Amino acid sequence: MDTSNPAVFVNGGLLRLHVGRKVRAVIQVLRSDGGNVTGKSTDELQLVVKGIPPSPLTTFVEVIGIADSEKSIRAEIWTNFGDTFDIHNYNQLCQLANGEYKHLFL
Repeated sequence: MDTSNPAVFVNGGLLRLHVGRKVRAVIQVLRSDGGNVTGKSTDELQLVVKGIPPSPLTTFVEVIGIADSEKSIRAEIWTNFGDTFDIHNYNQLCQLANGEYKHLFL
């Protein structure tokens, strides 16, 4: 496993801290229009994910890619997470991975 460039766990609010870096986020898909998917992050912010998503898309999707801006990710990997997902727990994980326990995630 390559650990030289890990993807940081982010929600919508944390994305702005990692522009230009590899990130991973879970979104709730709101709409898909070909090369862009608009979704809601686990902290309820709207994000745009660029790239070709899998077909069909489930309600919740994890994306790994490069943070293009404070509100967009250029996806490299898409993973369907199904139609039910605990956004609260994932949001807590993002806080831990970017806070006091950051050393455990990098």
